[in-house]
Amino acid sequence: MVGYVPENEGVLHDLAEEEGESPLFYHSEKLAIAYGLLKNKPGETLRITKNLRVCKDCHQACKLISKVYECDIILRDRNRFHHFSNGSCSCNDYW
Repeated sequence: MVGYVPENEGVLHDLAEEEGESPLFYHSEKLAIAYGLLKNKPGETLRITKNLRVCKDCHQACKLISKVYECDIILRDRNRFHHFSNGSCSCNDYW
């Protein structure tokens, strides 16, 4: 069963645990993926470029999204390309 649990390590502010999860929903790559899923055809590859490193939470979310929506996600961050396909990443979770 596929499920999403937020990784609060990406939140830099000193917030209560419930408050710390909401900033994770607004990370640029998640917004770009949501937009791409709305505008592209089902199963079409999503290509995203980011000028910062992808956080652990977004990395996990991309893996789940690629599996649930059966699409490839190619995410270029500051250090490398991540190719998410069928719930796994080309970096083997090492970035």
